[in-house]
Amino acid sequence: MTQIIIDPIKRELLKNALVTTADNTLVRMIRTARTSNVKNSMDFSAAICDGRGRLVAQGLAVPVHLGVVMPALDACMAHFGEDIQPGDVLASNDPYSGCSHLNDIFTFRPVFIAGRRVAFVSLILHHSDLGGRVPGGNAADSMEIFEEGLRIPPVKLVRGGRADADLMRIIEYNTRVPERVMGDVRAQLAALEQAANEVEKMAGQWGADQFDAYLDSLIDYAEKLTRDSLAQLPDGEVEFEEWNDDDGAGHGPVRIHLKLKKHGGRIIADFSETDDDLGGAVHCNRAFTVSCAYAAIRTVLAEAIPNNAGLYRAIDVITRPGTFVDVLFPAAVGSRGQVGFRLRSIVLGALAKLIPDRLPACAGGSEFAIAASGNDGDGRRFLHLEFHNNTGLGGGPRSDGQDAGPYCIGNLANVPVELIEAENPLRIEEYGFLPDTGGVGQYRGALGMVRQYRFLVDNVNVQIRADRFTSRPWGLLGGGPGGGARNVLNPGQSDERDLPSKFIRVFNAGEVLRAEMAGAGGYGEARLRDPASLERDLLEEKITAAHAQAAYSAR
Repeated sequence: MTQIIIDPIKRELLKNALVTTADNTLVRMIRTARTSNVKNSMDFSAAICDGRGRLVAQGLAVPVHLGVVMPALDACMAHFGEDIQPGDVLASNDPYSGCSHLNDIFTFRPVFIAGRRVAFVSLILHHSDLGGRVPGGNAADSMEIFEEGLRIPPVKLVRGGRADADLMRIIEYNTRVPERVMGDVRAQLAALEQAANEVEKMAGQWGADQFDAYLDSLIDYAEKLTRDSLAQLPDGEVEFEEWNDDDGAGHGPVRIHLKLKKHGGRIIADFSETDDDLGGAVHCNRAFTVSCAYAAIRTVLAEAIPNNAGLYRAIDVITRPGTFVDVLFPAAVGSRGQVGFRLRSIVLGALAKLIPDRLPACAGGSEFAIAASGNDGDGRRFLHLEFHNNTGLGGGPRSDGQDAGPYCIGNLANVPVELIEAENPLRIEEYGFLPDTGGVGQYRGALGMVRQYRFLVDNVNVQIRADRFTSRPWGLLGGGPGGGARNVLNPGQSDERDLPSKFIRVFNAGEVLRAEMAGAGGYGEARLRDPASLERDLLEEKITAAHAQAAYSAR
């Protein structure tokens, strides 16, 4: 075989073309999906792998999906072996086959050039309901995965370009809102087909040998840049821990511990001293823990590094089977997203000990999720699903935290109030910032947020997954913690009472749920805060005069 000389300019062009293809796939999903969780929240991710299943490019959307792409694809490839043909779509949602939780269906379509497999295109989509004991599938108190819905092992959802009608029918019969879910499934397959066509055309122009060689080079190049970027960080060994309020099944608080070791161009994240798993569905499998660690560490590396398998080669993640972050079959994992956001803050907390002059304090949020389902006034089944996994950034070395800003694990957008009310018998009575909840400091943390729901029909089954009620987002270098989270039933009424962080409850017409989400941590000592910033916060009603006096008077 003739040796292929890699042109770095052509490699960069190929990288950008692959990333654009992945992003185009997500745009197609926004335009064709049926559920608000997909088309508005954008709870999906796209990626491209080489013919051996190694990640070579990823699109925007949810970073924690991407570290799970290779384990899920590996399981599919191991099952089908040589029986992977043009026009096939491999699919799975099984956490014990490399995926993360049942709502996320991973799909992979191979790309062939002259009979040779040169790539896979991947699309991961959170489907709003796939059965299970509770609508939405995210119940925090489930004890076994069998309670959570339809479990799909590695299968061929499409064979030779034709969807498997029997499998599609099984999915349709295992969802409470089949019109919407099947619309999303069909949109997912159509977007995947278009992505495969784009990559096939691209690979055909390059030729199979050259395409393979450039993908190999792109992965090696990412590894080199990652190691170079890590080498610029100070060496050291640090420890950091946080506490999850509970595990959803009555046990807690749960200690999550990390020992982070950085030496030269390698970093090791060791979670093995985390508490043992005792049940519930808030914990996660190892693949998801690894993915969260990758995404958090990525934030301190050079922006120009391609997001592919080469980046992961310089990062080792250690877990101990049977712990809260490495659960064993048949544990339920439907609510694993909540601890995923906590893993993010733990990794970044440890990194902040190494580079405190570069990182902000802990982001806010209660890792809040709601699934509300019932029958509307016309007898139709509705299911409202939304996630609020952060409320804004912590104060940083040079500025206040960005209120309502995104963070590194997920880029989910909020669902517009108007859309919620148009599609569901719900009224959003309040959506906004909570004054005085940003962690105090030289640079204030982002404010917490409130979402208040009034239910307009009887018998609405509501499941809530939240946290940060007792373990508040931490500050840095003397900054204070963000305000804690809270769930309230019927606020301001005679029967007002606090609700737990995680619950399943039936709400009737006229009842109200108020969800208050935690603020972000502050950075630096409060006595160093600029008076002009205090005045601006007062003017914009981000803090009250009483809070300013109590928190910032010792100047």
